[in-house]
Amino acid sequence: MTLRGRKKGETVPQGVVVRLPVYFRYLTELESAGTERISSAQIGEALDFTAAQIRSDLSYFGSFGQQGYGYNVKELLDQVKQILGITRKHSMVLVGAGNLGKAIGSYEWFREEGFDIKAIFDVDPHLIGNYHGGCAIRSIDEISTYLRENPTDIGIIATPKSAGQSVCDLLVEGGVRSIWNFSPAHLSVPDHVIVENIHLTDSLLRLAFRLNEHNLGNS
Repeated sequence: MTLRGRKKGETVPQGVVVRLPVYFRYLTELESAGTERISSAQIGEALDFTAAQIRSDLSYFGSFGQQGYGYNVKELLDQVKQILGITRKHSMVLVGAGNLGKAIGSYEWFREEGFDIKAIFDVDPHLIGNYHGGCAIRSIDEISTYLRENPTDIGIIATPKSAGQSVCDLLVEGGVRSIWNFSPAHLSVPDHVIVENIHLTDSLLRLAFRLNEHNLGNS
């Protein structure tokens, strides 16, 4: 199995990017269950993808598996981790210590996989000084100084919409180049900054649409 670099300028399709975490989760489950090898057809059957699609997705990153043998689960999982960039630790800060922020800050998987929330910030004086997930909740007024002294990979925004852009600006000014945005705000960022938007309401509305379509089909 060989991991190769893509040609300069070659872009991985968004559909492939969306499926990579699915492969990661499934392969992690297989490794935990003690499965040693699996074929692309078996992966496809479990995940409702085609075997050809799986082989095509992986081909963007190298040569994987052997004909007649399939994939070594542990080796493929290690390669997918490398592709996803989770073979190294990522430092994160969380802005917003409300219910959503606290839920994010409590999720142990992040730390287990090397995504370490190093600091939490908020504007509420009743929250500042408390501890959550092993971090002291600091005043948002301290974030610029903190980022200057502690280079940070990922900024998490879990604030109301009204504060989303101003918090984003503080993160960008502090050198943060990737933002995980749970705020409903549409963020404006420089070209070198990556934003991943997580809109919980959009997900719920998609579910409602599918339920409505299902009900109409059965009426």
